[in-house]
Amino acid sequence: MAYDLVVIGSGPGGYVCAIKAAQLGLKVAVVEKRATYGGTCLNIGCIPSKALLHASEMYSHAAHGMDALGIEGLAPKLNLEKMMGHKDATVKANVDGVAFLFKKNKIEAFQGTGKVLGAGKVGVTNDKGEEQVLETKAIVIATGSDVAGIPGVKVDIDEKVIVSSTGAIALDKVPQNLVVVGGGVIGLELGSVWQRLGAKVTVVEYLDTILGGMDGEVSKQFQRMLVKQGMDIKVGAKVTAVEKGASGAKVTFEPVKGGEATTIEADVVLIATGRKPYTEGLGLAEAGVAMDKRGCIEIDSHFQTTVKGIYAIGDVVRGPMLAHKAEDEGVAIAEILAGQAGHVNYDVIPGVVYTQPEVASVGKTEEELKAAGVAYKVGKFPFTANGRARAMLVADGFVKILTDKQTDRVLGGHIVGFGAGEMIHEIAVLMEFGGSAEDLGRTCHAHPTMSEAVKEAALAAFFKPIHM
Repeated sequence: MAYDLVVIGSGPGGYVCAIKAAQLGLKVAVVEKRATYGGTCLNIGCIPSKALLHASEMYSHAAHGMDALGIEGLAPKLNLEKMMGHKDATVKANVDGVAFLFKKNKIEAFQGTGKVLGAGKVGVTNDKGEEQVLETKAIVIATGSDVAGIPGVKVDIDEKVIVSSTGAIALDKVPQNLVVVGGGVIGLELGSVWQRLGAKVTVVEYLDTILGGMDGEVSKQFQRMLVKQGMDIKVGAKVTAVEKGASGAKVTFEPVKGGEATTIEADVVLIATGRKPYTEGLGLAEAGVAMDKRGCIEIDSHFQTTVKGIYAIGDVVRGPMLAHKAEDEGVAIAEILAGQAGHVNYDVIPGVVYTQPEVASVGKTEEELKAAGVAYKVGKFPFTANGRARAMLVADGFVKILTDKQTDRVLGGHIVGFGAGEMIHEIAVLMEFGGSAEDLGRTCHAHPTMSEAVKEAALAAFFKPIHM
């Protein structure tokens, strides 16, 4: 065989898989349809959105958050073109970094559309329509996901007026009114960007709460925070039509539980109703690769599909559609193919919403523990009682830790507050090693830090907090 492994897709799952496999001594090739590597995440997803989130937060803080600190007279002016330039430069640095890592690890990259021709064969068609066939011992499908759209509603996404996340990170001016269809992570993150830059944002969510999979208490408090910031959030609302007009678009929705329809106008409508596995044109059915009812590729415990020698990871398989989950799977399958024991602990995969404040979660929610009949304890600590949070004027939110009532083992952690996405990892590490709330509560934390709130929540779970 020409290769030990051919990876189709160079997103976080694909490129990490390729690099790890090469580090373990395998001869690796990667097939990528884009002109640049990194997939949706690096090119039009995680990375550019975080660049805009940070930039918009700095703009908003300069405009509204400095006076209370004794810094007066600031009147920042928005240069959207320059802000977009920062985003683009960030993307370029990251995708160029992946290209460098491919070269460093002697990974051969093929630009073109990949197609599985059967076990051991991958066809690559370039932009001229020319096809070549790569022979390999193993194939890993890591093609990621695409915009899901609105079930039962025809929507013409032109990426100008009616946009997906792709268009929402590239608007050439701040919309006066932005309607976001979907109250999940993507919609709230990008909605918050444009709100901070001056847009009036309305979020329309089908479920009764935003961030459907998050802990219920966290979701409710976070929704109150967003409303306080000026975001209009309509939950329990079913969108029935999105229509483009002469200037802007109209969104029609009605109560899920029944009632009169409402139509609102917007300069831009963002469709953020989730994503679906990207498997079109891969030749999977012809190759005998089975998929489930949701469109995910079926795999066994070693990531192998129903065809021997063909594997799949990331957004195209079951589990959360998260870049870091795909990365862990990429490492695991590379280790398995190299004869090692690759493994992913799906009970300890953090999730972060990069709004301001951030929301972070790992492990089980209260709702999940109740549904499973698990006896548990709750430890909570508010940032209003944290000295560093007060000093920084970021005292909104709390830390919540869930433990097994009998063993004190930590089963889940949830944080809403400034820097939550960084603080969640000490809970994740603790859970990975099967630690208890007492273990965390007895671990010395530097003072004053935001992370002391995590320690206090752990103390609250197994006995009592000190500072509340």
